[in-house]
Amino acid sequence: MADLGFVGLGVMGGRIARRLLAAGHAVTGYNRTKSKAEWLIQEGLRWADSPREVVEASEMTFSMVTGTQALEAITEGPHGILAGLSPRKLYVDMSTVSPAASRGVAAEVRERGARMLDCPVSGSVVTLEEGRLSLMVGGEAEDVERARPILEQIGPKVTHVGENGQAVLMKIATNLSLAVQMLRVQRERPACGEGRHPQEDGGRGPPVQRDHIADGGLPRPVRAGDAEEAWFDIDMMQKDLPLALEAGRGFDVPLPTTAVTNELLTAARALGMGRQDFAVLFEVLARMAGVED
Repeated sequence: MADLGFVGLGVMGGRIARRLLAAGHAVTGYNRTKSKAEWLIQEGLRWADSPREVVEASEMTFSMVTGTQALEAITEGPHGILAGLSPRKLYVDMSTVSPAASRGVAAEVRERGARMLDCPVSGSVVTLEEGRLSLMVGGEAEDVERARPILEQIGPKVTHVGENGQAVLMKIATNLSLAVQMLRVQRERPACGEGRHPQEDGGRGPPVQRDHIADGGLPRPVRAGDAEEAWFDIDMMQKDLPLALEAGRGFDVPLPTTAVTNELLTAARALGMGRQDFAVLFEVLARMAGVED
């Protein structure tokens, strides 16, 4: 069994940490709000007072936070992840963030003699708890193989998609496809068409993405009111689409449907739907068409 660390014990991160605990690993964890991690402490999580302390206590450290700014907050500074790294340690970030930011952190990790993988996931809380989560991994092949036995305890499908930054790029493309498909706007171009271009031009063609989606890589959306808790809400989806638009601009690839979808997400937030599952876009369109109050 391994000494593992986990920074960011939110809805998904906390359940992944619990899965690692259940597999028999020693897990040291940190979350900005300690009270949200109390249930894990009761299940055997070792608490640390900073991300640095987590890394210092672990041979492999995971993190899963809400976005690029949150990644910077946990990695930088005297109490951050980077400060705790030493040669041979492995850092695995599972957040969906800017590919450029992820590559920047990976470069800083290498300067300290450690290695980094970007490893976002596709699926939902239900997918995770059923043991069907899919993981995309970016980084050196030898580091992926070193981490693979533990990654496969999180989810059965672990796909190495290229160098650092490529996994988060693929995750962004996958979420882009999901949001566009939700609107059924295939008359302009097939939804997966836009979803594949930033990733394809970034060095990885669409077959890997198609394989990933076919094996359950996408969470199943629900219509508003079908579930007590949103699996992937409007706020989270709108965090990801600007990353897709940024990637498209970086590769000079136009994403018109994505831009329209992003505006509809803004409309949903303006209507107070930010915490509802993104399937609520159906209702937004209905209201805009004047067919629903």
